[in-house]
Formats: sequence, C-alpha cells, structure tokens
Amino acid sequence: MKTRNRPAVVRYVIPAAVVGVLVGGGAIAQALRGEPAPAAADHARPAAAAAPAAQLPGHNPDRNAYFGDLHVHTSISNDAYIFNVRRTPDDAYRFGRGETIGHASGYLVRLAGGPLDFVAVTDHAEYMSAIREAGNPESPLSKLPFSQGLLSPDPAQIQKAFDAFNQARRDGTLPKEFADPSIISRAWRETQDAAARNYQPGRFTTFIGYEYTSAPQRRNLHRNVIFKGANVPAMPFSASDSNDPENLWRTMDGWRAKGVEALAIPHNSNGSDGLMFDNVRLNGQPIDKAYAELRMRNEPLVEMTQIKGTSDTHPSLSPNDEWANFEIMEKYIGSNINVTKFAGGYVRRALQDGIILREKVGANPFKFGLIGSSDTHNAAPGSVEEPNYFSKTGRRDGLPELRGSAPPGGAKDWSAVTGEQAANPPVFQTWGASGLAGVWAEENSRDAIYAALRRKETFATSGPRIKVRFFASYDFPADLMTRADTVRQAYARGVPMGGDLLAAKGKTPQFLVWAVRDPRAGYLQRAQVVKGWIENGQAKEKVFDVACSDGLQVGANGRCADNGAGVNMKTCEPDRFKGDVELRTVWKDPEFKPNQRAFYYVRVLENPSCRWSTWDALRNGTPPNPKLAPTIMERAWSSPIWYEPAA
Repeated sequence: MKTRNRPAVVRYVIPAAVVGVLVGGGAIAQALRGEPAPAAADHARPAAAAAPAAQLPGHNPDRNAYFGDLHVHTSISNDAYIFNVRRTPDDAYRFGRGETIGHASGYLVRLAGGPLDFVAVTDHAEYMSAIREAGNPESPLSKLPFSQGLLSPDPAQIQKAFDAFNQARRDGTLPKEFADPSIISRAWRETQDAAARNYQPGRFTTFIGYEYTSAPQRRNLHRNVIFKGANVPAMPFSASDSNDPENLWRTMDGWRAKGVEALAIPHNSNGSDGLMFDNVRLNGQPIDKAYAELRMRNEPLVEMTQIKGTSDTHPSLSPNDEWANFEIMEKYIGSNINVTKFAGGYVRRALQDGIILREKVGANPFKFGLIGSSDTHNAAPGSVEEPNYFSKTGRRDGLPELRGSAPPGGAKDWSAVTGEQAANPPVFQTWGASGLAGVWAEENSRDAIYAALRRKETFATSGPRIKVRFFASYDFPADLMTRADTVRQAYARGVPMGGDLLAAKGKTPQFLVWAVRDPRAGYLQRAQVVKGWIENGQAKEKVFDVACSDGLQVGANGRCADNGAGVNMKTCEPDRFKGDVELRTVWKDPEFKPNQRAFYYVRVLENPSCRWSTWDALRNGTPPNPKLAPTIMERAWSSPIWYEPAA
C-alpha cells in the first residue's frame, strides 16, 4: 500500500496489437526502430563511412535512436546536497540503468520506462562539492561559523540556508575556504572515475561533464559542458573564472588545441530575460562573424526543454501557434523575479534571429541542434515520466504538498489555500516533467553518440521516448515510404536533421517527416513542420500540420481535424482508440521561395494525457490544483534543417 505522499511507480500494459505493429511492422517499423535495412537498391549507399573492424553489439550503419539525459546533478552540487540529496554520480548512473535509489524524502525511486542509453553527470563547477565538504564533521570547513546553519532536514530552513549561501557568493562574503581548489579537484576526480566505472560500450554510455553556471544580475546563462572522452582538463572552467560565456568558448578552443574535445549546451534560456540569445555580445559589442563562428564551434546544441520550463517559444512570440503555451515558466531561475523580455530567451526566435545575422555578418551564431534533458538534482536521470514524477530538488519538493499538487495541511480540497499561500504558490508547481535527449547514432558508444551531438542529428522530447526522423532532399524516390531501404535512401539522396540543404536551381525541396510513439506513453495526434524565414529583412514563422492521426486530413486552415482524443479525469486513463502509433509523410513547403533563407524543424504532438500534478492529486484522493493545467500534450522536436539559397 502506497501512502498518499509517495510517488507511485506506474507500470504500463502494452496491448498485444501495438507490440505487433512496433516489433513486426515490416520495413517501416524496422527503420524507425533503428535496425539495419536489407540490401539497398540502386543509388543507395550506407549512411556512414565504413565501420571499423570491431563493432559494438547493435551497430547499425543506418543509425539507431538512443535516449539519454545530459543534465544531471548529484550530492556534488551544492544546490543538491543542501536539499538533503546524498546520492552520488555512481548512484545517478545506476538509476539511469534502471536500478532503484533512495530519495531524500525517504522513499525509493526508479524509472518506469526502462533504462536510458546514455547519461552525463553535470554537477555545478562553482564551489564544486563545498557544501558536501561542510557537512563532513571531519572537515575543517564544517567548523566554520558560516557552515553551522547550512544543513537542515526542514524544507523551510533549507531554503533560508540556500538563500544565505547564494547571497554570500554574490556579495563576496563567502568564506575563502569554500573555494579551496583541493575540494574541487577531489570532486572533479570523483566525477571522472564514476564515468569510467559505469561506461558499458554497446549498452550504456557515460560522458564526463559539468555545469558552467553564469547568471549576471541573476539572468540565466548556464551551460553544460560535455567531453567526448576521458581526456579532460585538470579543473573545470567555471563562472567563478568568468561569467562571460565567450571566455568559456575560448578556453574550450584552447583545450581542443591540446586534444581535449568538448561542447557546451546552453539551457533554461527561458530564464535569461532575453540575455541568452541577445542581439549583442555580453560586453555590449556587436555580434560579428568571429563571434558567430566561435560560438558555433563550441556550442552546437541547445537544451529545448527541461523541468524548469520549455524554451521552444512563448505565446507572445508565436501568437499564431496554438501549442506555444507549453510548460511555460516566466520567472528567473531560483528567484521570484518576473521575466519581462521573451525575445532573446526562446529557441525559435533565436533560430530566426540567427538567419538574419547570417545575412548581415556572414555566419549564424544560433544554428543550434535541439535536445532535452532533466536538470534533476536527485541524481535521477530521466525522471521525467508524468505518472512517476517526484520533482527535482530533494526534500524541498519531494512530496505533493510541497510542490503544490496536493492541498496543504492534509486538507481535502483547495478552499483552505488563501491569503499568502494563494498569492505565492510554490514555484515547483510550474515545473514540468521534462525532458530527454535523443540522438541517431551507429552504436551506443562515446564516439558515436558524441559524433551525433556534433553533427546535430539530435532531437528533444518532453519525456516520452518518441522517435523522430527528419530529412530534406530534392530527389527522394517516388516509392520512398514503401521501400525496404527508406532510411538509406534518405541519407543517400538528402540531408538529415541538423544539416544544410543547399539550393538546387529549379527544384523544390521535399521533407521526410517520420515519428513513432513511445509504446509506454500516449498515441500520436499530429506531426507539424515549424518554418522560419526572412522576408524583406524581417523574420517570419509558420506552423504547418503535415501528418494527421486517425485517417484525418489537413484542412483548408492548415490544421488536422480534431481527433476527439480525451482523458478520463477520474482515472487518468487516456483514450486508447484515438491517435496513431506512427506518423509519416513526404511534405513540400507550399510557400517555398528559392531565394529565401529558411529553417525547418518537426514538432510531434501526442494526444492529451494527465499532467504530473493531476497524477499526484489522483493518488492523494484530492481534486487537482485548479490553477494548474489538468492535462498536457507531450511532444518531440527534431533539430532543424537549414535551407541555404544560392549566393
């Protein structure tokens, strides 16, 4: 019997008919599963160069879909340890492989959806592990007066201690002992050793990484730095060294010159108040070609979605996008300050601004591929399943009442929430159970997955393991979707997500859009193409529905007809007979103009399903919080393909 305060681990039963479609569905299902195609027909060639003699199990020249989490915090991070999280990098990798670990609130947690394929532990580099050191009674740090109030099991006291620690950092009163390089060095070595111990080529890939946590005037400029292999610098470059990301990128260039390969991934641009993708540099100087090339050399990806909000687009930036208002968080990260500038803070607008800058300065500083990740601070990568959600910051939000999904004080309804409680609800209730990183790679190894990250053959999901493929070409064969070698033909004749499609005189591009549902999650409702382009020097955007579920068609309004899918709000059981297992089409842009620079990316929407807060309420036996959306439409996004007109 589960208590009302303990998140349930939900087990899914997959109908046999669905399993049959996904496992035995012929060439189409075979290709989306990522299995090798039969011998290719004429004009086809393998997607990748000749494989090395020693291939890992599951190696596939047509590339497999792998799911992972590249944003994971453990007890090494100060803002995890202070929240009573004691789980280590080894525990995080265990959780990612599907094992059980303990939560700071006293219950056990485990993924319901099976193990991940890859994980990077990315603890904060700034004062790395200092609070853990202060919590060790044998450490001199624990004897400092400042350390005495840092550790408490009481969520209210935890917040006060964390605020005091951050304020001391900002005003320069943090004791110098907290910056002891030997503390950081030990934690950095622990991070490396755990990645080495847990790397299982062919089964489970670990990456060494850390978070660079810059926040000038509390405006979020955070990045995760991911290393290709075991060759890493002696110490991480942190925001304590410089809060200007340009200096991080220059440092990465220096590492690369010495054989240390890494990339940076910005996240939570939604909390930057327009700073992450500003139209000027942080030092106020204009963006030029050198800046754009420096940034793209070191920062080819962006984290599109995570627990602290989704950064695709904002309703004010995309008023004609009916699905723009998805898990929007409009506060600074870790602060009650309202975001006021949305341009410069959302990915779609950055992609638009990037093609404007491409025309102005000759290079695009915002030419990002897309991923999702969790930002868990529970050492629990991939813990973004709506029915199995336990939030992200240890004791502070580990119970439904603390995260605002159950009425406070054991109340049976929300009438007791008045006054101060109603005016200042916990920020945790605006967080979303999101997201995951997807890649298409030949095998589950550091080299193969890192190469996919570099070439941007990546996709983001809000949590479900939806597989998405996206290609552009001028000469797909007419029978592309019925061939046994569909994927091989797509690689041979076109470019995949993350690539450039160059102009071809007199030709209009075709786009292969292809998605398959997560068999443990919802059915797919529609696939869309999001287009951005330049017209008379102005950035434009439009969302096209391109594939509809349930045999429906795109109407004159450019939208699929409503498939009528619903959710039983008493049980959270979604409609089992609406939506599709797979959506696929070859689409042409009806508004294509060969002289217009443009980008295209895919967004796939599931049928509605219960939000995590509704699942919490259902288990608690109380009504859902009336201020929160009862349902959401889970989704996935491909990386863009950029159309480059002739010079």
